[in-house]
Amino acid sequence: FWYTKILMKDIDLINQTVGKSNASKMRMLNILMQLKKCTNHPYLFEGAEPKFDGEYTTDQHLVDNAGKMVILDKLLQRFKERGDRVLIFSQMTRVLDILEDYCMWKDYKYCRLDGDTDHEQRQEDIDAFNKENSEKFLYMLSTRAGGLGINLMTANIVIIFDSDWNPQADLQAIDRAHRIGQKKQVYVYRLITTNSIEERIME
Repeated sequence: FWYTKILMKDIDLINQTVGKSNASKMRMLNILMQLKKCTNHPYLFEGAEPKFDGEYTTDQHLVDNAGKMVILDKLLQRFKERGDRVLIFSQMTRVLDILEDYCMWKDYKYCRLDGDTDHEQRQEDIDAFNKENSEKFLYMLSTRAGGLGINLMTANIVIIFDSDWNPQADLQAIDRAHRIGQKKQVYVYRLITTNSIEERIME
């Protein structure tokens, strides 16, 4: 519904051969960003999240209304049972907000790193995640935040929630788990919405 809505709003621009003007290029880029947002979670759009008795609630609807969340929910349950440790990467900090709500609802212990995390907090979280028998199950990170000096070698699962425009950024993200000290096989899962802009970008 939301994906079609975005496309229909700017159908004229999409149908015409995009001119050389910067304005139409910027509008086209904006559409692409909106479509990428849509593949992540419709709640990134104003008015998409339902209210119950006038209040927002964190409940099963958070999972059911986004294909990626349905898959993620199943994966995380399995990883938790197996005792795996997970890194989740997303380009969008608002996706991390949704994932935080989800983790609180599921009672998963987590850490978070994005552009707003200060250096001390970052180091504390990394130490807490890597320490022996840590209770932290997953670490959610903004794909491009704090690349240097992040060693999360105690994680053995990497989930790319949404792919970066630049494949190198994703590879650097995956490397967070491939550090010296890694004792396990690392598995990487990349979530891609079928028949969407994401599929075309990956191709």
